[in-house]
Amino acid sequence: MLSERLLQFIWQFQYFNKSELETTSSESVQIIAPGQLNSDQGPDFSNAKIKIGKTTWAGTVELHIKTSDWNKHNHQTDKNYKNVILHVVWEDDGGRNSVPAGNRNSVPIKGTEQSSVDQTRSLNSVQARTEQNSVEQIPILELKGRVSKILLQRYEELMNSNSFIPCESSINTVKEITWKSWKDRLLVERLVRKSAIVQTYLNQNNFHWEETFWWLLARNFGIKVNADAFEAIAKSISINVLANHKTQIHQLEALLLGQAGLLDAKFSEDYPLMLQKEYKFYKNKYSFKTINIPIFFLRMRPGNFPTIRLAQLAMLVHDSVHLFSKIKEADSVKDVKAWLDVTANDYWHYHYKFDDESAYRKKKLGAFMINNIIINTVCPVLFAYGNYHDDNKYKEKALKWLEETSAEKNNITQRFQQLGIENKTAFDSQGLIELKNEYCNKKRCLECGVGNAILKS
Repeated sequence: MLSERLLQFIWQFQYFNKSELETTSSESVQIIAPGQLNSDQGPDFSNAKIKIGKTTWAGTVELHIKTSDWNKHNHQTDKNYKNVILHVVWEDDGGRNSVPAGNRNSVPIKGTEQSSVDQTRSLNSVQARTEQNSVEQIPILELKGRVSKILLQRYEELMNSNSFIPCESSINTVKEITWKSWKDRLLVERLVRKSAIVQTYLNQNNFHWEETFWWLLARNFGIKVNADAFEAIAKSISINVLANHKTQIHQLEALLLGQAGLLDAKFSEDYPLMLQKEYKFYKNKYSFKTINIPIFFLRMRPGNFPTIRLAQLAMLVHDSVHLFSKIKEADSVKDVKAWLDVTANDYWHYHYKFDDESAYRKKKLGAFMINNIIINTVCPVLFAYGNYHDDNKYKEKALKWLEETSAEKNNITQRFQQLGIENKTAFDSQGLIELKNEYCNKKRCLECGVGNAILKS
């Protein structure tokens, strides 16, 4: 069955036969301006301009599948609908639509080709109807039979698709210029949405950008499995405390690993015993609260073990000063990558866990993880900073750095590549991930640039 959202789409872009339009009461209709789609409370379209008969009206337009839906939705008593000038329906089932007498708020526009005498007659006729019937009936326009069957068929196919994306079979018909402009918008939408997340962190710490960056950076180091736990650890240790210990790597490790609950076991090696002793002292000194979020090791590569990631995070704190401030002033993403290129201290060259010696391997953060941090922490926070301060310099820098960073390779981007969609940089991959998660999965084809192009063609 036709959805009301599709009907809005058809009206918004005027995808119907407009020749010899008439209301259900046989008055001619000329659409001068269909109006702007309204996402708030009230009629579907605002600021519309419609000529009905000899009179041009300005007001709002309401859409329904059937005329009777007007009363079903109780619009006849809702003051938000008192200036509706046209009721657009898919099918006129004989239902009534009205507003209470005396509440009519839309009037003819002065200065049309209709004479002032005719305008007066029109107003008088409205008054006569309202006095006689206690209500004023709103003109109805039925669209059934005026919309392309191909458009309806394509929409039905999209909605019923069980493929990776609804338009999988027709996505290659979309022009490159459409793809480019849509990916640009998708990336900005993704960064704006992430800016809202950054805003929630700022609200929690009295708008301290360095602290916010520290929380998000730690969360990123926890990857998906331990993200919540790493964030909680970061929130439990302020950057002021970290600054007090930044010259002593073993103290930083004691703070982070201790708050993670990874120093609670009985150890035989000297290094974890020393960290354990340090942590007990500083936990008491700073009155640290226990983090009650479990840390996981299962089903992950040793290089992603939380012990290694926390040791690398400790080294990053050890090596950097006011990192977000430096990032804001950086001219090149290469500089940021160099600052993130850290290696855990010597003990971890031979370990992935405490008391469990392994073959020698330096535990460098690695290019993959560095790119991940650029994509998921550095650029979103930088964009949010520019958004908050209304400074395009930072937003443009974030977009530029994503263009200069390698694309993510995951199940989503690989499937798009199999469909012939380009994925060369993080600019591409972030846009594709946003498209899949926020549009394709939710079947928002009518709001999607690609979906629009397919339906229009």
